[in-house]
Amino acid sequence: MKPRHYLLLLAILIGAIAESLAQVPEDSALYKTISDLDAAYFGAYNQCDMDTQARLLDEDLEFYHDMGGLSRSKPEILSSIEANICGKVTRTLEAGSLEVHEIKGFGAVALGLHRFYNNQEPEAESKPSRFVTVWKEDAGAWTMYRIISLH
Repeated sequence: MKPRHYLLLLAILIGAIAESLAQVPEDSALYKTISDLDAAYFGAYNQCDMDTQARLLDEDLEFYHDMGGLSRSKPEILSSIEANICGKVTRTLEAGSLEVHEIKGFGAVALGLHRFYNNQEPEAESKPSRFVTVWKEDAGAWTMYRIISLH
């Protein structure tokens, strides 16, 4: 094969990889679904609506927190949120930071930046931190399957 053919093949492969890594368009149904789910979950988180949070967290949830470690128990995670977060911490999504990537036949991955505000320390600065959420779709119902929180 001639060198220019290798370059053409390499360009095609790079293009295919880049396309597969591209997020879905912001006006797509999937982007709107995941954006709405993120808003629903964190609206419930901010309002201490434990029923909605429980409904949106998968039974096989894994939560990776760079400071707190790995949690695999949905009941323990919910209990910890109720004891330590309710009425004390609120979360906001950084405008324009949400990316949604389809995982064909499974669901989607959401990436973005968010801030947490400690209501007990209203003057404390909140810096944006990264998150990754793997959303699983099963028969039309979406749940948070894997969560990675990085500060």
